[in-house]
Amino acid sequence: MNWNKSILLAAALFAASAQVNAQDNLINALKNNVSDNSKEGFKFTEIINLGNTSIKNQGRSGTCWSYSGNSFLESEMIRMGKQPIEISQIFTARNTYIEKAKNFVRLHGDQAQGDGGQLHDVLTIFRQYGAVPREAYTGLPDGQNLNNFSEMGPLLQGITETVAKQDKPSKYWLNAFSAAMDSYLGKAPESFQYKGKTFTPRTFADEVIGLNPDDYVGITSFEDHAYYKPFVLLIPDNWSFERFQNVQINDLTDIIDNALQNGYTVAWATDVSEKSFSWKNGVAYVPEKSFETMTKEEQETMFNGPKNEPKITAAQRQEAFDNYSTTDDHGMHIVGLVKDQNGKEYYIVKNSWGESNDYKGYMYATKEYVRYKTISILLHKKALTKNMQSKLGV
Repeated sequence: MNWNKSILLAAALFAASAQVNAQDNLINALKNNVSDNSKEGFKFTEIINLGNTSIKNQGRSGTCWSYSGNSFLESEMIRMGKQPIEISQIFTARNTYIEKAKNFVRLHGDQAQGDGGQLHDVLTIFRQYGAVPREAYTGLPDGQNLNNFSEMGPLLQGITETVAKQDKPSKYWLNAFSAAMDSYLGKAPESFQYKGKTFTPRTFADEVIGLNPDDYVGITSFEDHAYYKPFVLLIPDNWSFERFQNVQINDLTDIIDNALQNGYTVAWATDVSEKSFSWKNGVAYVPEKSFETMTKEEQETMFNGPKNEPKITAAQRQEAFDNYSTTDDHGMHIVGLVKDQNGKEYYIVKNSWGESNDYKGYMYATKEYVRYKTISILLHKKALTKNMQSKLGV
């Protein structure tokens, strides 16, 4: 079968079905969450700032989970005394899309698609496919310096949706799916040169990066499941039905604090579609009043300096998740801790939207925001206290 013709046919069939890039929508929605002179209103003092690699830009792609997850692995290399390497985010994403597509077809189309994923997908792909340095696989066509999946995404979705509707899917569809990605991203290397030596993705992951995926644990907090037990987190992008350890709400920040104090960074999946999350000003917190009940002046000055916050309960956290107020929007990387002029602590959060805000790609999230809006965290098991390791059985 001529796969080039198949790709052109699929493109013709599905180009008409428009799909708005979710990441673009998210960033555009946050553009109004801005206060004038915000940076002048905060005086942050650094408490902890752990090693991390340079700020990246995921472009027009919903690959935040791959950028933040690989940033986390790069910091793990630093922690282990290794020379950090920029790991190819698109190698991870590409192979995730292949595994996600297989699941989608096996479930007869009853699963979410799109660019999204979870932080643990980075470890899943590391275990199954290995990893490559970005210099060996950028996933960028000639003349393009940022990801743009706005055309590829609907095409891939069209292929899998068509296959899932078949009475008996052929054995060829995955070749067509992979060929479509080859057309946009280029073929993933089977071997490559790095510092004068030839590697495969498997040998590079094992010999150069040298991390063990089994050393990491995903954690969340919801009161409708038993605490200190694992459960499958029901969010659309958990396509692999991964289980997360369930802890109490205050454990979330206690765990992050302990990790940072002992030199471990934390990958963070969270809801950022809040009026109290300002990417431009680089601040996220929980306001005492809802945006709708604020005066115009209060709305316009939401980020012009430290604000009081309410104490969030486990019931409020659960309710926000159940009524879709808290959604699985974005993955980022917690790399440190600061305090403001009033002594309140905020996490230093590394993002993947370029250096496009007041803090050149970083931002500051209060602990209350993290307790309220976290979907999950990913960290090394040894970053947990001995007591928490025992409670979770890890």
